[in-house]
Amino acid sequence: MMRYFVIVFCVFVLLGCSIKEVQPWEKETLAKESMQEGGGNTLFKKFTNHIYFSKEASKGGGGVAGGGCGCN
Repeated sequence: MMRYFVIVFCVFVLLGCSIKEVQPWEKETLAKESMQEGGGNTLFKKFTNHIYFSKEASKGGGGVAGGGCGCN
């Protein structure tokens, strides 16, 4: 009985680890801001950016132009 349980459990674990390919019509949903890390929480984004530029010892470069070194 225990052997049967172990076999069934292993089958369910292996089936649960399958990788599903993202379809083109699903990419729009995954690209939304709510699906990103922080999910639209502005305080989380500010905190993450603060940690990043504190570790990198530079500020800027998060936008379109500019960088911490001054080379725009």
